[in-house]
Amino acid sequence: MDVVHILLVEDNEGDIILTTEAFKDMQLENRISVVKDGEEALLFLRRQGKYAAVSLPQLILMDIHLPGINGKDLLEIIKQDEELKEIPVVMLTSSDKDADISDCYEKQVNWYITKPIDYDKYTKVMHEIEAFYVSFVPYDKMMR
Repeated sequence: MDVVHILLVEDNEGDIILTTEAFKDMQLENRISVVKDGEEALLFLRRQGKYAAVSLPQLILMDIHLPGINGKDLLEIIKQDEELKEIPVVMLTSSDKDADISDCYEKQVNWYITKPIDYDKYTKVMHEIEAFYVSFVPYDKMMR
């Protein structure tokens, strides 16, 4: 499989390290861009400011609890934007509240995952995300 460009929207430095290390340990060919809040994610996705030359990600992993624009609001903005709405979004969060889960699915999240605490389980989740992406995205879109 070709390199997949993933946008990780996460403000917790520990979770950023955990996610990037899990992908490295699995030897998956991914390019991960990291932004730490909803506003920066929008600048990235709209390719504004210092992000003018970036390519759109093929997959977005984001937390619900973000400073400024929270994950649920960012999800809603993404899914209402004609250029962005087809990008699969995985909510990767510590929240297991039913209200958060149902809100995210109402706002068209593609997958909601509660972050496991155990590293081996976290790595397994990264494998599942990779498998999800491969099954979700048509081959021609992977090649862009």
